[in-house]
Amino acid sequence: MLKFFQRKKTNAPVLIKENTEHKPGHFHLLTVGNINRETADCVSVAFKVPENLLEEYRFLPGQYLTLRTTINGEDVRRSYSICSSPMDGELRVAIKEVEGGVFSTYANRTLKEGDELKVMTPQGNFILQPKAENKNLYVAFAAGSGITPMMSIIKAGLELEPNSRFILVYGNRSTSSIIFRDELDDLKSTHFNRLEVHHILSREDQGSDLLLGRIDGIKVKNCSQTFFDSSEVAAYYLCGPGSMIEAATETLQNLGVEKEKINFELFTAAGHVDKVDHSKPIAPVGKITSSVTVILDGDETHFNMMSTGKTILDSALDAGADVPFACKGAVCCTCRAKVLEGSAVMEMNYALMDDEVADGYILTCQSHPTSAKVVVSYDE
Repeated sequence: MLKFFQRKKTNAPVLIKENTEHKPGHFHLLTVGNINRETADCVSVAFKVPENLLEEYRFLPGQYLTLRTTINGEDVRRSYSICSSPMDGELRVAIKEVEGGVFSTYANRTLKEGDELKVMTPQGNFILQPKAENKNLYVAFAAGSGITPMMSIIKAGLELEPNSRFILVYGNRSTSSIIFRDELDDLKSTHFNRLEVHHILSREDQGSDLLLGRIDGIKVKNCSQTFFDSSEVAAYYLCGPGSMIEAATETLQNLGVEKEKINFELFTAAGHVDKVDHSKPIAPVGKITSSVTVILDGDETHFNMMSTGKTILDSALDAGADVPFACKGAVCCTCRAKVLEGSAVMEMNYALMDDEVADGYILTCQSHPTSAKVVVSYDE
């Protein structure tokens, strides 16, 4: 397997973003420059970014790309986390094939070097903002393809925060299904005193009860007693299915970890994840017709819609607005916008944080108006 550190070029551009300013995503047609087979059911895909688009594709470690193409006549969009560090000088995502997955199957079986895909500019707030002066301990829990943003975060953190340390607890079925196994080994060898990696396998006995099974609340508690002192951890990063995130979040909070230290990214909306839902859905009171204005790149689109039925996102698309979206499942945050006037309610929210909701941000794919007039801006 070709390794990340072998791919790095000395003259490659540094792609790190210098601020966290949110801008609406825009698609550009990019060429696939390289595809690597990471495991039997996972590939990583790198894109060639033209020099005139380098500024738009700068990213913070942990952010994601939304990919778009036509498959069997259908417009398909999916979001995948960037697995490269901004210092690697490349834009690369990992795509694990899932059963019945239209895009993931296409990427693993059909996509080839030289093909073109529409790629949205980087988005997401599951991020590390590296600071050279930091002397932090970071702890990450990942399962399966949840390792993808962790690779970007860990690699960038090790390089840009020379006095910080990382502990990664990574869950998989078996050794053969560990994505980026060689890259993780490289990182451990290079930063042997600053990076610990503990693999938890559900179908392979490593001779330790702690390392056998799935990452659940008991595992998180045992890891905190064995691998780290929770009082010394500056931040936690969780990425995987909802059940893992729910269990890890509840356990860490029970151990006294402040909510603000726990960062998570949900890879699927399946399962019960109420405990990490940052917005309680409230049904609209009565059935009303709302006059809605959507602002994107300074342009306004006006339309009327009912408070029940379609979401603000779908109604905006029907009205001809080219508003950004990807998952439509309250997970990816691509459709994030701010309510400037009026009010709206979300059915679900697995992406926005409490402070964002308090500031008036919504996921338009889940939102319905609750006032006669609503103005929503993707530019804020």
